Amino acid sequence: MRWVWEGLVAFEHRGTGTNQERAAADWLRSSLEARGYATRLQRFRAPASWGPEVLAISLALGLGGLFGWVWLAALGFYGFWAYFSGWPRPWQGLFARARSQNVLAEAGEGPRTLVLMAHYDTAKTYWTYDPKRVRGFRATFLLNAALAALAVPAAWRGGLVGGVLGVYFLAQAGLLGWRELTAPYVNGANDNASGVAVVTELFLDLARRPPAGWRVVLALTGAEETGAAGAEALCRSGELPEDAWILNVDNVGAGGLHYATGEGMLAYYPYRGALVEAAGRIPGARPVAYRPAYLDTLPCARRGRTVLTLVRLEGGVPPNWHWPSDRPEAVDWAAVEATYGFARRVLDEVLPSNGGGNGAGEGLG
Repeated sequence: MRWVWEGLVAFEHRGTGTNQERAAADWLRSSLEARGYATRLQRFRAPASWGPEVLAISLALGLGGLFGWVWLAALGFYGFWAYFSGWPRPWQGLFARARSQNVLAEAGEGPRTLVLMAHYDTAKTYWTYDPKRVRGFRATFLLNAALAALAVPAAWRGGLVGGVLGVYFLAQAGLLGWRELTAPYVNGANDNASGVAVVTELFLDLARRPPAGWRVVLALTGAEETGAAGAEALCRSGELPEDAWILNVDNVGAGGLHYATGEGMLAYYPYRGALVEAAGRIPGARPVAYRPAYLDTLPCARRGRTVLTLVRLEGGVPPNWHWPSDRPEAVDWAAVEATYGFARRVLDEVLPSNGGGNGAGEGLG
């Protein structure tokens, strides 16, 4: 398992649409093929960063409030709500200017499908992720959501309130522009080389003796950090049946282990089905309604799919989240191994016997 993690952290970063992300995808593909598994790249277009679209939304809110343009403020409010709820936006293709790719491998066959998912790309940092401020990230986000809603009636009424809100959102746009110009990508040892290591090891274990009647898919996604675009592309492709089960692993290199019972920054999508039920029966992880950001399971959960995400948190957020301290030395390898063990027990619980008289976990590891 450690070989995957060490291979990924050897890259300076794996930012969406960059040469580093493409090189990491090629390395993952060649490494899996060297172990005897047919692997392919699923290519798609994605935003290179979430910043430009959110910057445009902030400009709409700011200019609408400042000049009393109600239609523009309303467009900005809709954009804010739709973006952070994972809804389609008619303009989103304008921001999908980068090329990214998912790394896919399969083993086994049958009428049922299990997807083992983790993203391998990494994020740019931003001042709001500073460890001194990041625990207030959710509160700051909700404040912005409330002010975005207030921008519409403020633009309608005009006056001082509309002007103040306009200046506030224009300042937000300025900060986002500065981020896009200057912020570096993080190494991503925790977010999410740790998750890739866990799901790849699970796949290799299951692929040695696939559960009867099950097709097992390894999906290492790109562009999660820019809107879960890789998972969205996979869901849209039609390659996964509607009844596929999706186990996602993200940020498991430090902190306390949690299993998400649902997610959503604004609109909330509860998880249902065998995976989350099994996680609730197994000791070792705490339930959490995940609200700080989107995960790769969001496009799937929004479609009502059976999903589960495992994530480690400290104070409600992943340790070293999108910060330059997300380096190999900050990862606790024992936490990664414990996550693997918990995920294994979840699969033991829900998958059929694989022919050895025991659960599907026999021989895993």
